[in-house]
Amino acid sequence: MSNATFETFLVSGILILIIAIGYLAWSAWRWVDRERDMEKRSLDGIRHEMRLNLKRLLDELRGVADGSVQSEIDIIPVVHPQLDALLSRPNEADRRGLTIVRGNYNELAAHKQSLRAALAGAVSVETSANRAVQALVGSIATLYLWEEHKGCPPEGARSTRTWDVRDWMKATPFEAHALPGLHLRDEVVAHLRAEGMTLTPKPLTHTAHEFYSMQYDRKADPNAPFWKRKPKKQPVEPVEEPAAEAVPEQVEAAPEPVYEPDLPQDPPMEQAATPDVEAVDTNPQASEAETIEPSAETMSETKPPSPGSVH
Repeated sequence: MSNATFETFLVSGILILIIAIGYLAWSAWRWVDRERDMEKRSLDGIRHEMRLNLKRLLDELRGVADGSVQSEIDIIPVVHPQLDALLSRPNEADRRGLTIVRGNYNELAAHKQSLRAALAGAVSVETSANRAVQALVGSIATLYLWEEHKGCPPEGARSTRTWDVRDWMKATPFEAHALPGLHLRDEVVAHLRAEGMTLTPKPLTHTAHEFYSMQYDRKADPNAPFWKRKPKKQPVEPVEEPAAEAVPEQVEAAPEPVYEPDLPQDPPMEQAATPDVEAVDTNPQASEAETIEPSAETMSETKPPSPGSVH
């Protein structure tokens, strides 16, 4: 064999080997991708299967309430071939979500058997119907978690607004007033919140009047936003003692004025008009009240009396 022939054979063998390895890799990838697609379709089939079973149970409970369902033949047993097929083979799906779905199916099947037995024995179906309604609410909550939160448990689901749950139920055949005397959407929201899912806004615990009328203490909640105010101090009202009986005071009578009779007075004495003689005060009261004592200066300045003056 010549060198050219050997090189051609070697190159051809290497190319065939590369093509074979590529084909095997592509086949393996195709098989894995197909299995992944089948798994997704199987999980989606579980969603449709569960929705159909719940819709059927809802129609049966509505018929029991209005009296149109009166025989156990009208209550159809629960079947779930999609779930059984998915659980019969190994897969990468979350087994916790599948376990919850299987538990809901078992609960629904038990309540349906109870309804069938009550209808067959012609006894009251009120208790069995109420329990079936509660199981229906829990199954609808599980279906919501399966479709919107990838089947995770309620406590592991992300925080969601309650209106998102209501909008999801509006898009499904679960009407709010499908059952008489029950608001189905509110019951599903309450069930999710009771199971530990965070739904906002949280239900109100106080009315607006009660909330703004509350008295807060800063020391009671130091982490409160903007610090809560202290309660106002209420003024202490003084205790009024019983008033004692007022004793009328005795008012002393004012003394009556004493009137003295006017006594006749002597006429004043006439004095001689003497230009050099000082006038003598004839008022006895002024003479008695005041005593005039002449000073030395006045005595020195006064002239000596004349021989005809009266002393």
